[in-house]
Amino acid sequence: MQETKRCALAKKCGGCQLQNMDYPRQLKFKQAKVEKLLGRFGRVGKIVGMENPYHYRCKVQAAFGTTRGGKIISGVYQSSSHRIVNVDSCMIEDEKADEIIVTIRNLLPKFKLRPYNEDTGVGFLRHVLIRKGYNSGQILVVLVTASSVFPSKNNFVSALLKAHPEITTVVQNINSKHTNLVLGDINKTVYGDGYIEDSLCGCTFRISPQSFYQVNPAQTERLYSLAIEYAGLTGKERVIDAYCGTGTIGIIASKQAGEVIGAELNSSAVRDAKSNAARNGADNIRFICADAGEFMRDMAQAGEKADVVFMDPPRAGSDKRFLSSVVTLAPDKVVYISCNPETLERDLRYLVANGYEVKKMRPVDMFPFTLHCEMVVMLTKFA
Repeated sequence: MQETKRCALAKKCGGCQLQNMDYPRQLKFKQAKVEKLLGRFGRVGKIVGMENPYHYRCKVQAAFGTTRGGKIISGVYQSSSHRIVNVDSCMIEDEKADEIIVTIRNLLPKFKLRPYNEDTGVGFLRHVLIRKGYNSGQILVVLVTASSVFPSKNNFVSALLKAHPEITTVVQNINSKHTNLVLGDINKTVYGDGYIEDSLCGCTFRISPQSFYQVNPAQTERLYSLAIEYAGLTGKERVIDAYCGTGTIGIIASKQAGEVIGAELNSSAVRDAKSNAARNGADNIRFICADAGEFMRDMAQAGEKADVVFMDPPRAGSDKRFLSSVVTLAPDKVVYISCNPETLERDLRYLVANGYEVKKMRPVDMFPFTLHCEMVVMLTKFA
C-alpha cells in the first residue's frame, strides 16, 4: 500500500473528510463504524480496501467560473457552498481527466469563450464532465453549455484533440435551465460516437453522458463479485435485480443464473439495460420498466416465485412499501448492496423482523478519503 499523500486543497474543498488519516487508519475507522451500526445483526467481515487509493474516480466533473479579477477557474464547489475551488489536479480523480480539464480552461480565452455566470445568465461553458473507461482506456468529454450555439466549435475541438489525441469522443450537452443539475436533456455529438465502452466483471457496458456507471470501477468489480458470491448462483435460479438501472449487476449475474428479471422505473435506463444485455449476449435476462416493489407484489399475487433478489437502492435506502414487497415475494435469499450503512441498518431491522436472517456482511471501501462506505449483506429466509 502506498504512503499516504496530503492534499493542499483539503481545507478549501472539503470533499475528502478523512484527509487527516492515513489510509490504513481510514479502513479501521470505517470498519469500526459499520461494526457499531450493524454488529448486532452478526459478524461484519473485514473491509475490502484498495491497494492504491488514489486517482480512482473515472468520472470527473468540473464547474467553470471566473474570479472577481476575471480569471477563468475550474474545479469543485466548496463543501456546502456554491464557491468554486480552482483545481489543477485532485488526488482521487483520474489524472488524465484533470489534465484535459486544465487544457479546456486554457483554451477558452484563446477562442474568446467565457464561463457561464449563473447570476447574470451570460456566458457559455457551465461544466465539463469526463468519463474514462477503467479497462478500455476510452475517454468521453462532455462540454456542458448554456446555449446550443458553439462559436468556433470545430476549431476548438480540433485544438483539444491535438493536445489530447487519446480522447475517444466529445459531446456538447446543452443545459439552459436555472438548475443545480449538471447535465441538460440535449446531447450533440461533436466528435466520435457520443459514447464509450468499458468492461466490468467480464461484461461490456456502454457509457453515455447520462449513463449511471460506478465511479470507482476497480472496487466495483470487487463489490459485485462479492454480491454474486453471496448469491451462491448455480445456474438454475430465478433472480430479480431491483433498482436495476442500466442492468449492470443483473447482466453480470445472468452468466451464473437461470433467469434474471431487472425492474427499473427510469425508461432511459431500461433502454440502456436492454442494449447492454444484447451487447453481452445475455439472452436469459429481461427488463421491465416498472416500480420494482409493485412488480414483485404483482409477481407474488400471480403465484410466481424468485430465488434471489438483488437490491441496490440509493443513499436513502428502501421504503417500507418496497421492503414489504420483498417479504411478500419471499425469495430464499436477499443480497442487499448498500451505499449508506445508516439506512441499511434501518432496512435490515425491518427484514429481520419479517422473517429474514443476516448470514453474511462485508464493507467495501469505494471512496477512500471520504466518509462513504459500501456494504454487501446476504440474508436468508427463516426455515
